[in-house]
Amino acid sequence: MTSPIDFKRNEAVGLDLGWVNQVKVNRNAADRRAASLAARRTVKKEYQAAWLIKAIQCIDLTTLGGDDTPGRVERLCMKAMRPLRPDLLQALGLDQPLTTGAVCVYHEMIAPAVKVLNGRLPIAAVSTAFPAGLSSHETKVREIELSVAAGATEIDIVITRKHVLTGNWQALYDEMRDYRIACGDAHVKAILATGDLVTLENVAKASWVCMMAGADFIKTSTGKEGVNATIPVALTMVRTIREYHERYGFQVGFKPAGGVATSKSALQYLTLMKEELGNEWLEPHLFRIGASSLLTDIERQIEHYVTGNYSAAHRHAQP
Repeated sequence: MTSPIDFKRNEAVGLDLGWVNQVKVNRNAADRRAASLAARRTVKKEYQAAWLIKAIQCIDLTTLGGDDTPGRVERLCMKAMRPLRPDLLQALGLDQPLTTGAVCVYHEMIAPAVKVLNGRLPIAAVSTAFPAGLSSHETKVREIELSVAAGATEIDIVITRKHVLTGNWQALYDEMRDYRIACGDAHVKAILATGDLVTLENVAKASWVCMMAGADFIKTSTGKEGVNATIPVALTMVRTIREYHERYGFQVGFKPAGGVATSKSALQYLTLMKEELGNEWLEPHLFRIGASSLLTDIERQIEHYVTGNYSAAHRHAQP
């Protein structure tokens, strides 16, 4: 299994328009596969607890509100470093540190995150005029550079949706390539805003173009669209990741975001990753879940496993 230490980042491979233009998605087949996942009985008891611990390790614990403050971000970072209460960790027999995969904030909140985390966890910053992406290209590139300079180790960019909706794949490739270069050593997650892209074929083609331009991750949503992460969209994206790996040899990560608020939904995405991409993709350097309230529900489920009782959400520390 590839470890994060010897993991080779995705590299730009050149835009193959012949390949992109021939991409097709069978919507009926995708919906049937998604329905089979939704209808499946989930794992129970100690197996569910183990899967939920894995989900915690893959969460990008997120706050993206207009009312964010340094104090809120500091609490978020403390929660990210200690996502479960010590008594629950002890009951589960976990003697190694448990953290989330990263924290995710706006540019202005990078400084308080750096102050608390001090290199102990990745800091992801949303960028490129998040969430709409409708600023000048020069402004968006400069925003990336400033966030990297401020201490962000991952950048979540938003693509320009009009490039997808008008089929201007060269423009999307060039944009994504510029973003990848501006990130330097920081990993880049390409947010497709799939709820705005209308069709699964558009989702698949946009995934291919962003990966060809060097995206380290492809991500479903900003969380601000009318429709965010869904299983059919996720299935489409992870299958492009699998095909890209088979064709070019690079492993690209996947991040569902927006509306992933329950343990059940997190387990569905973990199952999808395992079945479509294999255990190797169930690690934080290849799988993240963008979420804010998910951690509270997971903690409640784990407490139920340990004690046999459900606790009220307000009893769990909020980031």
